[in-house]
Amino acid sequence: MIDYEIFGKALKNLELQYDNYTNMDDELPELTKEAIPESVIQRFEICYDVMWKVLKRYLQEVLGLAEIPNSPRPVLRLADANNLLSSPFAQRDRYVRARIDTTHDYSWNDRRY
Repeated sequence: MIDYEIFGKALKNLELQYDNYTNMDDELPELTKEAIPESVIQRFEICYDVMWKVLKRYLQEVLGLAEIPNSPRPVLRLADANNLLSSPFAQRDRYVRARIDTTHDYSWNDRRY
């Protein structure tokens, strides 16, 4: 049985923290101003990682696909090929690139996302 609750919680936490970011008060202490976008990035990474792992389990357990790579991009391609995504793979591939970029981009504080 697939537990979707963890994905729902991760998505909700991302939404809540993104809302904090978009409504951030300019009078907050500098450390807090830095911590909020860092938290949004971290919550995106968690949400993304949970999402592709839940998709992988669905492909294995529900659709019965045996050979599923242990990597997000192939999982998203298989999910798209099996009509599990509401948007085209190209849009989901943007999430793959964004996830990679957030892992290696330390200049986030030079700009507002």
